[in-house]
Amino acid sequence: MQILIIEDEKHLADALGQIMKEARYQADIVCSGTDGFAYASSGNYDVIVLDVMLPGMDGFELVRRLRLARIATPVIMLTALDDVKNKIAGLDFGADDYMTKPFVPDELLARIRALTRRQGEVIMQEMSFADLTLNLSTNDLWCHEKSIHLGYKEFEILKILMANPRMLISKETLIIKVWGMDSSAEDNNVEAYISFLRKKFHYLDSRVTIGTVRKVGYRLES
Repeated sequence: MQILIIEDEKHLADALGQIMKEARYQADIVCSGTDGFAYASSGNYDVIVLDVMLPGMDGFELVRRLRLARIATPVIMLTALDDVKNKIAGLDFGADDYMTKPFVPDELLARIRALTRRQGEVIMQEMSFADLTLNLSTNDLWCHEKSIHLGYKEFEILKILMANPRMLISKETLIIKVWGMDSSAEDNNVEAYISFLRKKFHYLDSRVTIGTVRKVGYRLES
């Protein structure tokens, strides 16, 4: 899952980033309203965690502009303002949920899961394609009775490919979803991890391959 955190307090932003990392979510962090709007406008995120008091553009204005631009990404507003009027304003501008600081990390994660379920995400323990099964809790990849553990980026890439069976996924999409929009990762980074996955498929004696369409992307094939 790809999360955008828009928070100008560095310690809190870092803490939120760590919470997302431990939950196995990919998080991008920006510290101003103007940068946050630019990132959020891409539509590449599953959930946005948004502070209210931001430099450049406050959270109310940011979410209002997103909705005017027809960006429907779920937004959780996270702020020290606990006045009922502020909560109503945030929701009226287009936020989907509202939490006040200090917050309990487990509650924040539960609210994120609830929002993604409303967007149609199905919570699964496993994903499968042909003779491969990917355990989403342990990062283990199985083929019949044989298994191998995947590293974080291998796991994330394969999860994207399995979620879109036989569809072409571009390198740019993989970089944004796995490394993050502001990452310095390049095409050769994706190529390296695709190579790692192919070797693991071979080790498992799987009939699944990762097909390449030159200058377009990758897809799972069997």
